[in-house]
Amino acid sequence: MATHMDAEEFRRQGHAVVDWIADYWSGLRDRPVTAQEPPGAIAARLPAAPPEQGENFEQILADLDTVVTPGLTHWQHPGFFGYFPANTSGPSVLGDLVSAGLGVQGMLWATGPACTEVETVMLDWLAQLLDLPARFRSTGPGGGVIQDSASSATLVATLAALHRAGGGDWRAQGVTRRYRVYTSTQGHSSIEKAARIAGLGDEGVRAVEVDELLALDPVALRTAITADQAAGVVPALVVATIGTTSTTAIDPLPAISQICREYGIWLHVDAAYAGAAAVCPELRHTHTGLEYADSYCFDPHKWLLTGFDCDAFWVADRAELVETLSVLPEYLRNAATESGAVLDYRDWQVPLGRRFRALKLWFVLRSYGVEGLRAHIRSGVELAAWFADQVRADERFELVAPHPFSLVCFRLRAGDESSAALLARLNATGRIYLTHTRVAGRYTLRLAVGSPLTRKEDVFDAWRLVSELADVADQADSDQL
Repeated sequence: MATHMDAEEFRRQGHAVVDWIADYWSGLRDRPVTAQEPPGAIAARLPAAPPEQGENFEQILADLDTVVTPGLTHWQHPGFFGYFPANTSGPSVLGDLVSAGLGVQGMLWATGPACTEVETVMLDWLAQLLDLPARFRSTGPGGGVIQDSASSATLVATLAALHRAGGGDWRAQGVTRRYRVYTSTQGHSSIEKAARIAGLGDEGVRAVEVDELLALDPVALRTAITADQAAGVVPALVVATIGTTSTTAIDPLPAISQICREYGIWLHVDAAYAGAAAVCPELRHTHTGLEYADSYCFDPHKWLLTGFDCDAFWVADRAELVETLSVLPEYLRNAATESGAVLDYRDWQVPLGRRFRALKLWFVLRSYGVEGLRAHIRSGVELAAWFADQVRADERFELVAPHPFSLVCFRLRAGDESSAALLARLNATGRIYLTHTRVAGRYTLRLAVGSPLTRKEDVFDAWRLVSELADVADQADSDQL
């Protein structure tokens, strides 16, 4: 009969696991970026039923190499340029390990005082690091909390906005009126999903037109709000974006916030990817106007070396959020909560339970320091700018949008079919991985720099491969004519 792993056995096997991770990172450059297995191949290697007797841990660890890693897309690979970065780092992994070992359930201050207080301070540290408005600090009426993702942050902001727009009736009666959420046509899909979960449905979201830079048009926003009010619809929430998913467009916060103040609408700012850039003073201009927002979020788990899941979410008035979400059954009552002197983060999120996620953030901030984090962001911006220069200088290509951060959007002038064929050939090499979007209806390639393992030579090699395979794509198109 299997026994619980004692401290000495855990120590031995833990060392082996850390060694395995270190070897995995060291060997990433030699692996293909994406899985080379067909669908179902990994599942076929797994037994049809769980083992009757406990297995040797060494065998479990060995199976990572034979079962798991062949079926992975390697997000930490130096040639991974898809989607947005999903960074992790040594300090983050070790912080997660400590969190897992402690096994703290931090739903209330009383169930883990350090879990709550370290998180509060870390969110204040981040607010200082990004130079966020003072109203988001815990020393005032606002404060921050870690959500699992920007999607959850948007959902929580949506619920708080409905509570405000409904005059408090929403919490008791639900959606009894027609409410509207506004975002640009480039806004993230999580905004639509949040509206569905909140009971508004897809029709509860109005996609507002954008300008030539793909940023939300304030004139179109005002027109939409006015029309909705005339039709008896209650404007509840505007979600503005700093760094849209497709192209990293930046919505004009000063003009948007002015409209929200006029109409009393909750303004949530989604900077999931690009918020990390604000650690660099020269990039903080992208956040101009944030001082009037009701809530704001960004993902340290994207570009700030902190492993998933870790979304930093702030509100200007935490009382509104707590009033929206708080449910206090008798079994959770305790003296600390009743005193009103503590924060209970269960009231700041949808789930009740919480992990000690602030530990990995604490480890990262202390290990890298402000200068180390700035160096990481600046490296990504510089490498992306170099890649954009190569695109700009090559008459076969065109840049599709500005690149204020570390994402470059480009395409072949030959058209959609050639661009799609190029992306397929690039990803089939296993050497790099890019993703795509559509801008103004046209197929567009996206190259996002961000992995801490990515060096100059990796971006140089990526451009060399893009250039070489562009000729192949053009030749293939010519052969079909």
